[in-house]
Amino acid sequence: MAQTKKGPPISDEAVKARTGKTWPQWFSTLERAGGKEMTHQEMVAYLGKKHGVDPWWQQMVTNTYEQQIGRRKKYSTGAGDYQVSISRTFSVPLEKLYKSWEDSRTRKKWMPGEGFTVRKATPNKSLRITWRDNTNVEANFYAKGPQKSQVTVQHTKLTNQTEVTRMRFYWAKVLAALQAWLEPRERLAAK
Repeated sequence: MAQTKKGPPISDEAVKARTGKTWPQWFSTLERAGGKEMTHQEMVAYLGKKHGVDPWWQQMVTNTYEQQIGRRKKYSTGAGDYQVSISRTFSVPLEKLYKSWEDSRTRKKWMPGEGFTVRKATPNKSLRITWRDNTNVEANFYAKGPQKSQVTVQHTKLTNQTEVTRMRFYWAKVLAALQAWLEPRERLAAK
């Protein structure tokens, strides 16, 4: 079996705790089941039906196996495009973090030249966005306490790993700018 330069993204201990097997055990299990000849969907179904693996772990085990055998490049999806995900935690209430994204006038203060369209907004939960290059962005918001919240940005339909790197850098920079803009205002409002 071809190995990638880096190992699986989650430790053997963590995958065994959640699925009952380590990475080498899963790779052997999928090899014996004919994983190299199975489609992505067939492997996912096999893991669920034959091994009782929950849906998130079905995808994680299948994706990692496909990377190990050289069928899937890092950050690629089953559709052949690429995606990147980045998150950041803020010392502000969930409602304030969500509003900083949802309100276009506020957004322009920390995300200059945004150029996107919000397709669907679920208040204090998520925004589905069509980006200026017709790729997709989903921003998901989570309360982490009364004065703490998190946003996870997933940018999909990217064309290659270079775009993944570019957008990872972009989103890290933008989320840092949001934090620099938002948190001092929260401290001033609390006084």
